Amino acid sequence: MPLAGEYEPGTLEFSRKQVEQIERSGGTRGVSTQGMSVIVLTTVGRKSGKLRKSPLMRVEHDGVYAAVASLGGAPKHPLWYHNAIADPRVEVRDGEQVFDMIAREAAGEEREVWWRRAVEAFPNYADYQERTERIIPVLLLEPAPEPH
Repeated sequence: MPLAGEYEPGTLEFSRKQVEQIERSGGTRGVSTQGMSVIVLTTVGRKSGKLRKSPLMRVEHDGVYAAVASLGGAPKHPLWYHNAIADPRVEVRDGEQVFDMIAREAAGEEREVWWRRAVEAFPNYADYQERTERIIPVLLLEPAPEPH
């Protein structure tokens, strides 16, 4: 079931502008950065209750997406990570398609497999991990069950 509510743009200008371009074009423009594909992750703000949209590098395998909470190697997790943990109902826009998904954090061997996929899709993730003492979380975004 699609997320409903008021959208509140984020404070990072480059992210906000990219999301606006992707959304305004219906997913036909702005869907890449540095020559690599980008998705838009929509979460529900854990404090505000408003919809939040974040452009993330596209890491997909068999219909499951990985959302890598790197924040460029910053010492803290990005806000979207906390939102998805608090309310795992999310949406993913991949180009012109929008999917209802459920987020969950990968751990152990599953995380390692997805981390390798993420680094293969976007090699900078390896550098980001070296910049921070925290283990960068990987959330798996899996198709939400169909409502009955």
